[in-house]
Amino acid sequence: MADNISAARRGDGHRVTRVTSYDVARQAGVSQSAVSRCFKPGASVSKKMRARVMKTAEDLGYQPNAIARSLITRRSNMVAVVISRQTNLYYPEVLVQLSQRFSERGVRVLLFTLERESDIDVMLDQILQYQVDGVVEAARLSGPQIDLMEKRGVPLVFYNRSLKDRRVNSVCCDQAEGERSLVNGLVAAGHKSFGLISGPEDSAVSVERTQGALERLTELNIKSVTVVPGDYSYESGVAGLLDLKARMGKLPDAIICANDVMAIGCLDAARHQLGVKVPEDLSVVGFDGVGPAQWQSYDLTTVRQPVRRMTEAAVSMILERIEHPELPPERRTFSGILIDGGSARMA
Repeated sequence: MADNISAARRGDGHRVTRVTSYDVARQAGVSQSAVSRCFKPGASVSKKMRARVMKTAEDLGYQPNAIARSLITRRSNMVAVVISRQTNLYYPEVLVQLSQRFSERGVRVLLFTLERESDIDVMLDQILQYQVDGVVEAARLSGPQIDLMEKRGVPLVFYNRSLKDRRVNSVCCDQAEGERSLVNGLVAAGHKSFGLISGPEDSAVSVERTQGALERLTELNIKSVTVVPGDYSYESGVAGLLDLKARMGKLPDAIICANDVMAIGCLDAARHQLGVKVPEDLSVVGFDGVGPAQWQSYDLTTVRQPVRRMTEAAVSMILERIEHPELPPERRTFSGILIDGGSARMA
């Protein structure tokens, strides 16, 4: 029996026959289902059997066929992750965390990257063609687009996004709460005039952050507030600082940026182009808690998102709904962590 399988592997100048799970099962003296369990992460199987099956598989050169398995289980064991390129430094960390957690559960990530969140129309058809088991969406979707996903039976979890007029599965950082904590500290430290550099108009996160800051400034009766547009990039942080100075006739006491990357650009421009002392003459804050924000040269005051907890929640939520599609929509909200750095005077 072993000689027959080996001959099939060696071949005689013709096409080599692929070793199957049946070959492994016959050689190891177990069932095909036992072989499958040995290669399935987390499956119940004894250490002795797993060792015997793995040794046999190695001897025969057997490798499980993921495509064939998906035809049997009617699952691709792939989850699509959709992000926008405008998110810059924050989402690489999110992607690493998502990939690690899905891999631990035997699921692979299929990444789709949008130039802008509003480009999702073009991407949806491609996502559905790959027959993914679910989608983690870090971009916005319209009502009809969500309807399409539901009609196709594809579970959907929004990452750091939610809809006010519809119940959807979502994992979010409380953007408004984070902005309120930044504004509270800045106002308590005596800042009277504020500039805001917003993010892309089609980014729900940017809108929530800007609105959260504006609402809290209004509640605290701060009159001098100017908002300029940005696009989450370093360059727009530089341009936003110069734009604020031109519109206001001078720099404000504090600048609130919709993300850390723009805040870093704003800091560099203030120090190196305008010669402004930070935080003595100008306070700058961001949002996200990306790695470079904590470098000594920036020491940015910001709100750090709990990425590890949020990605774990997103993975658990999507896998639960793949197994149990009847589960109702759920929203899990996490508080950000205020990082009191050296880029702003806070109280």
